[in-house]
Amino acid sequence: MTSLFEYAPAPESRSIVDIRPSYGLFIDGEFVDGTGTPLKTVNPATEEVLSEVATAHEDDVDRAVRAARRAFVKTWGPMRPADRGKYLFRIARLLQERAREFAVLETLDNGKPIRESRDVDVPLAAAHFFYHAGWADKLEHAGLGPAPRPLGVAGQVIPWNFPLLMLAWKVAPALATGNTVVLKPAETTPLTALLFAEICQQADLPPGVVNIVTGAGETGRAVISHPDVDKVAFTGSTEVGRSIARAVAGTEKRLTLELGGKAANIVFDDAPIDQAVEGIVRGIFFNQGHVCCAGSRLLVQESVHDDVVASLQRRIGTLRVGDPMDKNTDLGAINSAEQLARIRELTAFGETEGATCWQPDGDLPDRGFWFKPTVFTDVSPAHRIARDEVFGPVLSVMTFRTPDEAVAKANNTTYGLSAGIWSEKGSRILKVTDQLRAGVVWANTFNEFDPTSPFGGYKQSGYGREGGRQGLAAYLRSDS
Repeated sequence: MTSLFEYAPAPESRSIVDIRPSYGLFIDGEFVDGTGTPLKTVNPATEEVLSEVATAHEDDVDRAVRAARRAFVKTWGPMRPADRGKYLFRIARLLQERAREFAVLETLDNGKPIRESRDVDVPLAAAHFFYHAGWADKLEHAGLGPAPRPLGVAGQVIPWNFPLLMLAWKVAPALATGNTVVLKPAETTPLTALLFAEICQQADLPPGVVNIVTGAGETGRAVISHPDVDKVAFTGSTEVGRSIARAVAGTEKRLTLELGGKAANIVFDDAPIDQAVEGIVRGIFFNQGHVCCAGSRLLVQESVHDDVVASLQRRIGTLRVGDPMDKNTDLGAINSAEQLARIRELTAFGETEGATCWQPDGDLPDRGFWFKPTVFTDVSPAHRIARDEVFGPVLSVMTFRTPDEAVAKANNTTYGLSAGIWSEKGSRILKVTDQLRAGVVWANTFNEFDPTSPFGGYKQSGYGREGGRQGLAAYLRSDS
């Protein structure tokens, strides 16, 4: 990509990570063989096979759930809450101590830039364990009803875009509230979850409190549908979320769904353009656009549209796309060949339907899965690129004239996970925020996360909240 400066390569060493040739399932505190056909996990930047990972069938999942139930009944459930908190603090500290190892492994297995793994994913994962450790002995004071009690066994299924961070979002509140866990990581990014299993061993976490079963969709279905699972938590696509909701309907299982999004990033004419452009870039190109709350729809007030788009294109021209292990890289590899094919399919629809496609100049690496940062202008709300979740580095730009039109266009989606507003007027920000049907609204920033703040959506973006005091409620029952 064109750049004002030439950057010498600054590769992060992978020597800190010792990737095993094969991994088993983590059940009852030990690594054991799976009965299914093993899966190969691939570095998306090079297409190199990193390791072979076991696949759990129904019998393996049943073993994991039974181990979790034993731990809940005999060990973790009866344990003093303050002692549970000590284990979470220990896990958080170990994540910090081994942060570089986790960051390198996450980048190798996922394709995201090492800067993001190092500066965002791993520190936030540790922060979630620190935060929830503090809640472990204070649940009666959380305002979640009298005598709050854990539900039992939580079955959790996480996606491939933030493997370690999504694990922390799910496991930390479950353990802090006294539940035990059976976790299924995504089939394309299982390695940091399996390294986390080693953290559980290093922290002397009682056997069965955390169980990790790897595999594809069938493994996830076995976890969710197991009759002895009391709580289901899922982050992933809306289509899979619907099927999970149908499977859980009619049972007594609690359910939290964090699904897709098509967030609107709204730029008013009084917004500082340079600051807004940085937020737009962060909103859509962070983690290659593999973010459920990505600001993939840019709504710009008509009078500043040309200035914003010109400034945005100049900024995108300075982004460095390439080796995720290079500390200078801004955009890494697309996670899989399947996801790359979907991004290409939807961008082709955008051009077919009449939108104008712009990409910066430059070559992409020969091997691996890559896609240039892409901006579509002349987009109609009826276009598929304005309606469907691309889950890639693709931005759709539309215009508006009045705040009411901006709100109407922003809410014209089946999703409702997040949104952003750029304006110097606090009163305008507050008024528009109140009208947006989105679970999270950022003002003059985008994609900022904190474990103390609840996260979740409306409509087809799911229901329930994760993080903050509100996120604890999903793992508790009370006498009220």
